[in-house]
Amino acid sequence: MPFNIPILLTWLRVALIPLVVGVFYLPEIGLNRFEQGIASTIVFIVAAATDWFDGFLARRWNQTSAFGAFLDPVADKLMVTGALLVLVHLGRVHPVIAFIIIGREIAISALREWMAQIGASKSVAVSSLGKIKTTAQMIAIPMLLYYDTLLGFVDTRLWGAILLFIAAVLTVWSMLYYLRRAMPLIKNVQEKS
Repeated sequence: MPFNIPILLTWLRVALIPLVVGVFYLPEIGLNRFEQGIASTIVFIVAAATDWFDGFLARRWNQTSAFGAFLDPVADKLMVTGALLVLVHLGRVHPVIAFIIIGREIAISALREWMAQIGASKSVAVSSLGKIKTTAQMIAIPMLLYYDTLLGFVDTRLWGAILLFIAAVLTVWSMLYYLRRAMPLIKNVQEKS
C-alpha cells in the first residue's frame, strides 16, 4: 500500500466520519442540538474538502495509485452514508431519499467492480451527471446537518431538502445512464456464457 499526502488525506476523511456521526450521540460532550449541528457541519465540510484536495494533490504531484483510486470512493460513500443515516434518525431526511442515494452507490460500485473484472471499466467511468449529483449532495448534507437559518436569511432546512431531492433525482438518472452504457456489455457476457 503506497503512503503519500493524498492517501493520508483520504484516511483523514475516513477518520472524520465517526466525528460527524458521534457528535449527535455522545451525551458527555455536552452540546445542545444547535451546537451539534454546527460541529457536525464543520467536520463534514472539512472531510468533503479533503476529497477535493487529495485528488488535486494526487494529480498535481503525480501520486495517483490503484489503492488511492480504490480508497477515495470508499471514503466518500462511507461519509455520505454515515451522514444520511444520522439525518434519517434525526427526521431531517426521508428514509426513501436516503435509500435511493445509498442503494445507487452500492449498485454502481458493484457494477464498476464487475465491469473492471471484464476489462470494461471505462464504460462506467464517472460522468458529469454523477459529478453534479455529488455536488448537490455535498452541499445539501451540511445544510441539513446545520438545520437552522444561516446568515439570517438562508433557510438551510428548506434548501438542504431541495438540494437533496435534486441529488436523489440525479442519482436515479445517473444510475440509469450507467446501466444503459453497461447494457451492451452485459448482453455480450450473457451471450458468451
